[in-house]
Amino acid sequence: MTIPDYQTIMLPLLKLLKDGRERSIRECIDALADHFHLAPDERAKLLPSGQQPVFDNRVGWARTYLKKAELLETPRRGVVRITARGQDVLNESPERIDVTFLMRFGEFQEFQERSRSKTGEQKPPSPEGSQPDPVEQIEQAFEEYQETLIDDVLRLIRSASPRFFEHLVIRLLVEMGYGGGIKQAAEVVGGSGDEGIDGIINEDKLGLDVIYIQAKQWTKPVGRPEVQKFVGALHGKRARKGVFITSSEFTRDAREYVAHLEPRIVLIDGQTMARLMVEHNVGVAPRSIYELKTIDRDFFEESD
Repeated sequence: MTIPDYQTIMLPLLKLLKDGRERSIRECIDALADHFHLAPDERAKLLPSGQQPVFDNRVGWARTYLKKAELLETPRRGVVRITARGQDVLNESPERIDVTFLMRFGEFQEFQERSRSKTGEQKPPSPEGSQPDPVEQIEQAFEEYQETLIDDVLRLIRSASPRFFEHLVIRLLVEMGYGGGIKQAAEVVGGSGDEGIDGIINEDKLGLDVIYIQAKQWTKPVGRPEVQKFVGALHGKRARKGVFITSSEFTRDAREYVAHLEPRIVLIDGQTMARLMVEHNVGVAPRSIYELKTIDRDFFEESD
């Protein structure tokens, strides 16, 4: 049998998890390989990079898409489980689950929009049976991989200790160009006497101005009252600039409060922080580098 594409795998994967049990990704891959009657050579066939079997990779993408639509969840690393929404979908007895099917869920639509936001494309998913050109496939796969990586980084951020989180915030700001170095530019204050200030970082290498930092390792949204406390602490320091970073998110009221505020306050939620960490290589490292080439048509132009 030909190795099925990731969309064909979606429904069998969800059905495999119907009993509500937690299963490892490896267990799912093996069970699905049996379901599709894959021969040993089909199971062992590798991607062009030689780093992962094709079928394993496609099961991984099927899992990612179902997770983005919140039909399954990952209670811990390498383990998947069906959600209540996933059970409801199975109760509909769908003949197929694919990208078009998943577009009914707002969370999946947002994921698709984030994947395309950098190129500014606004287009529906490819019709069933059609294939984008190779360059588009590479770009889309890269963006989707980045979104998955950001989700993984966010999960680790939220599981870190409050003290580690404070140091992580400082490290990120330094890597973004503030101060010029972790030793001379940043100072983690923290502790019970921080008066609402968790860190201080130089805005530039010369230290002509400083930025005060509040770091909240929270699971619940940060509301306006917490932001107001931070603003009060800044006034006490006669500070003009502050950054409030949380591993969770900010309420709409909190964001509206700082919109036209003096001192200037920047709010960074967990999703944004994870994205910045990936962008500035904090807590992540390059795995593979691919050079995509195209024809130099000028080279082939014959001169008279």
